[in-house]
Amino acid sequence: MIRALSAPLSSLSEEEPLSWNNWIRQGHRWLSIAFTVAVIVTFIALSREKPVVWVSYVPLFPLALLLFTGLYLFVLPYATRWRGGRRTDGE
Repeated sequence: MIRALSAPLSSLSEEEPLSWNNWIRQGHRWLSIAFTVAVIVTFIALSREKPVVWVSYVPLFPLALLLFTGLYLFVLPYATRWRGGRRTDGE
C-alpha cells in the first residue's frame, strides 16, 4: 500500500495481478463484513416475538471461513521464515 502511494500516477492506473496471499487477505476482510452483517441480522431476527431458531446458525458459515483464512494469514509469516526466504514489499 505504501508503495502504491509513493508510485507515480502513471503506474497507479496499471493494475498488477493480486497474488494468492492478497486474495486470501481481501477475502478475509470481506468475510469479516459478511460475518458482522450476519450477526446483526441474527440479533434482529431473534429479538422478534416468535424467533426462527435456524437463523442463529447463519453466522457460523462466515465464521468458519474466517477461521480458516485467519489461520492461514497467521501462519504465513512463519511459513515464509521456515522456507528460508525473506519477505519484501514486492511479494
